Amino acid sequence: MSTPARKRLMRDFKRLQQDPPAGISGAPQDNNIMLWNAVIFGPDDTPWDGGTFKLTLQFMEDYPNKPPTVRFVSRMFHPNIYADGSICLDILQNQWSPIYDVAAILTSIQSLLCDPNPNSPANSEAARMFSENKREYNRRVREIVEQSWTAD
Repeated sequence: MSTPARKRLMRDFKRLQQDPPAGISGAPQDNNIMLWNAVIFGPDDTPWDGGTFKLTLQFMEDYPNKPPTVRFVSRMFHPNIYADGSICLDILQNQWSPIYDVAAILTSIQSLLCDPNPNSPANSEAARMFSENKREYNRRVREIVEQSWTAD
């Protein structure tokens, strides 16, 4: 059964394979175009450098009119990422637009890593530390990066 959402996801997947943005990758799970696994690599020359962070993207049949549910599977310490891995990011909520594809979603999340919004905290401890004690915040981020190498 090929619905508009599934056709669009096939197109997103093709584009991601042909022209992958730096530091991100993603693909549908076996036999399920509506559920994707993705990896975001921590951007170079940032505290996130060297990290490999796994995510899942769950699409509904109303994609691309509604955003997917995106979650980090890897443990994260970030002002805009909840303890359960869900992400506080405007394009995944009220600023969503059907022009965003999977590559755009993952690229936005990657840039959020280095450019958090402490005024809209999902993790108040990380937000406070980011604002008040950058050294300690960066140390915690490095711990998360190192855990990302060994985590399943």
